[in-house]
Amino acid sequence: MTPEQIEEKLKLIDAIEQVRTKNNVNWMNLLRVALKADPAGTLELVREINTKDNEISELFAKLGEAV
Repeated sequence: MTPEQIEEKLKLIDAIEQVRTKNNVNWMNLLRVALKADPAGTLELVREINTKDNEISELFAKLGEAV
């Protein structure tokens, strides 16, 4: 890729980061509502989400390993 193409991709990454930051606030607000409505169910889902996030992290680690 050319330096210009790389710069354009970096700008896109910055834009994605900004949107994700705002959306993370929405997710946390949703979590607050869910916890108030169904504490036990919410905590079970949070544990499940954490387990899957850990699996994703392990896959990313493998992806980043040298060949």
